Amino acid sequence: MNAFRPSRHGSRRPRVSFEFFPPKTPEMELALWESVRRLEPLKPSFVSVTYGAGGSTRERTHNTVKRMVEETGLKPAAHLTCVSASCAEVDEVIRSYWSAGVRHIVALRGDPAGGLGTTYEPHPQGYHQTSDLVAGIRKIGDFEITVSAYPEKHPEAGSLDADIDALKKKVDAGATRAITQFFFDNDVYFRYLDKVRARGIDIPILPGIVPVQNFKQTANFASRTGASVPQWLADRFEGLEDDVATRRLVAAAVCAEQVLDLIDRGVSDLHFYTMNKADLVYAICHLVGLKPDKNVQQQAAAE
Repeated sequence: MNAFRPSRHGSRRPRVSFEFFPPKTPEMELALWESVRRLEPLKPSFVSVTYGAGGSTRERTHNTVKRMVEETGLKPAAHLTCVSASCAEVDEVIRSYWSAGVRHIVALRGDPAGGLGTTYEPHPQGYHQTSDLVAGIRKIGDFEITVSAYPEKHPEAGSLDADIDALKKKVDAGATRAITQFFFDNDVYFRYLDKVRARGIDIPILPGIVPVQNFKQTANFASRTGASVPQWLADRFEGLEDDVATRRLVAAAVCAEQVLDLIDRGVSDLHFYTMNKADLVYAICHLVGLKPDKNVQQQAAAE
């Protein structure tokens, strides 16, 4: 496939959404808001802001989301997890989001406080799993509720069928959308979608797309989260460890190829894991026909 050909569905503008993470330092904060301003003119359906392992970024996530509500035209979705907090503490966070004007939450069980690879232990007075959290959110306010989905199953799930059972519980509790873990083989996503639909799950399942900013880091993260890395992808980046410029060009081509194929096969919503870096995501969106809203662009430039 030629990554730079127009899509056969080029007249249909795909909808996009973006994930950001809260900054840890002043320099990271500057980079985040530069990326937000760069991508805002593309008018994403929503943007999500992540929550660190064990709820470690709770305050920074809240502050980032609140600033998005106050200073941009974006519709932020705040990540929220069950980890290391009682139901009462989590409910307080949910109410604070509602008070801040947030109407969309990404509900997750969350990584253990010790990070990936350690054992998850639910808080004794907390929500034990994502479906419980979804039900709790639903009792507090009329939020959109997005949950996660795993085309190659969650690393802790006994089987893909068991993992789809878990997704079904989240939907039955009130989830309105799911976003997948990233993948590189589109057939994996479509096979998963067939299985999910066969189980009667009819909410939107957005494909999670990760532009490969650094292949080694992405491959390491994939190995910890159960996402496979095809040999052909490793071959594309072979020998480019110290060649940043070429690596970026290859990354753009690989991601655009994947996205164009998804669009050609009927996908109309795409979710990008930005890593708080806008240029590669912006370029890929441009390649698939997404052009900035001039009014939003001029307003951002004026600010």
